[in-house]
Amino acid sequence: MEDSEQLDHPRERLRALGIDLPPSPTPIANFVSYVREGPLLFLSGQGPQEPGGPAHTGKVGADVDVATACRHARLVGINLLAVMQDALGDLARVRQVVKLFGMVNAAPGFADHPAVIDGCSDLLIAVFGKAGRHARSAVGFASLPGQITVEIEAIVAVSD
Repeated sequence: MEDSEQLDHPRERLRALGIDLPPSPTPIANFVSYVREGPLLFLSGQGPQEPGGPAHTGKVGADVDVATACRHARLVGINLLAVMQDALGDLARVRQVVKLFGMVNAAPGFADHPAVIDGCSDLLIAVFGKAGRHARSAVGFASLPGQITVEIEAIVAVSD
């Protein structure tokens, strides 16, 4: 691999961002973290779980401000990357992040869901470049499992 190609490798981009991927999070119920179907990898929803620590909880727009929830969404993105790494063995196999579905544990009247989920979107674009740009939904819910602030699932196109 040439030097210029190494700098474009997702591993190098993560290093430049100061990110060490944690182990892939363990599912909290009767499901798997990912399913591969043909060239698509479907990732189950992940939450803002710190490695070896508790998940971040609270209502965005009441207990948690937008900037903090955006950082939580970035953490979810790191956890999604850990699942991708586990599933594929190499993040360079990601051909395109196709779709994110972002869920925010929102207080009544909260309306800034897209700004929260940008934390994850911005990270994926920083790691994958153009291949990180994706379609997306960002919606609010009355509650999420364990009262986590944010949950995000993804669909990724992969190369063999």
